[in-house]
Amino acid sequence: MTADLLTIVVAAWNEAEALPKLHPRISAVLDGLRGDQGLRGRVLYVDDGSTDGTWQVMREIAAADPRVSLLRLSRNFGKELALTAGLDAVTEGAALILDADGQDPPELAPEFVARWREGYDDVYGTRTVREGEGWLKRASAHGFYRVMQRLSKTPIPVDTGDYRLLSPRALAALRQLRERHRFMKGLFGWVGFNRIAIAYERQPRSAGRSKYNLWKLWNFALEGVTSFSTAPLRVATYAGLATALLAFGYGVWIVANALLYGDAVQGWPTMMAVILFLGGTQLMALGFIGEYLGRLYLESKQRPLYLVDTWLPAEGVQSEATLSRGGVHDAYRQASAGGEGA
Repeated sequence: MTADLLTIVVAAWNEAEALPKLHPRISAVLDGLRGDQGLRGRVLYVDDGSTDGTWQVMREIAAADPRVSLLRLSRNFGKELALTAGLDAVTEGAALILDADGQDPPELAPEFVARWREGYDDVYGTRTVREGEGWLKRASAHGFYRVMQRLSKTPIPVDTGDYRLLSPRALAALRQLRERHRFMKGLFGWVGFNRIAIAYERQPRSAGRSKYNLWKLWNFALEGVTSFSTAPLRVATYAGLATALLAFGYGVWIVANALLYGDAVQGWPTMMAVILFLGGTQLMALGFIGEYLGRLYLESKQRPLYLVDTWLPAEGVQSEATLSRGGVHDAYRQASAGGEGA
């Protein structure tokens, strides 16, 4: 039966300080679900090529808790791909995605499970409060989600991150989406099915520091916009048309002025302003086009989404996770399944 199994998926990069504080909370939640709702629980930790002691901490957690599976990627592929690898490995039951920093409370899992059992396929957490974050990050996140709602036809809920429960059929549908540039919040919305929100207050980090600075957040926002909207290309088109109309009108004015009043060979500042304006507009349009062409270039290579270094399954879990869709060949997966890792 898959309706009585829940796997909590935690993707981590350099979170050696936070995981020891997070796992006892997860363990207590799974114990409660087992006793109150008869739900079998598992945990899958994904190490996204950490360079600190994260992998060793995961090994210690797995040694003490037989419900824990470990997946280590061959290098740092980024959160979106690490999360994809974790969800690919969940072949039974539902999956609850949880951040490793402890900001999303695992104690809300019973509410997520209750909505799942009511028939919902995507139960997502919507943040009402974002404690521990500066005003600039809160404001930029607030604006980003609302801009995405206007630019994209894909339903992306506002103030909603990766904290969500996905049903088995939502997971199966998500596994069919294999693009290399992945904006998971958009992919969750694209899959659709029955969805419902659960409001919660996001807590400060339990330990460590955020891995997202302003530059990474900007690139993440750019990834989301270009993955789920062609609006920047349309903006470039309309800007080009508007500029052409303005240039045509200005040209008519220059000709008329020369015919009526003569040409005194003046207007150097005006000429430079027009040249710089047109050049800037063209470069901006080329930049938009380049972003989309770059994504097409990477997609055309058809490289694996990720590579697995080590797969250590929990008790009762298949010795080989279904990770072939990520590009891991059978022979390599068999070799890594028994590996101890560094």
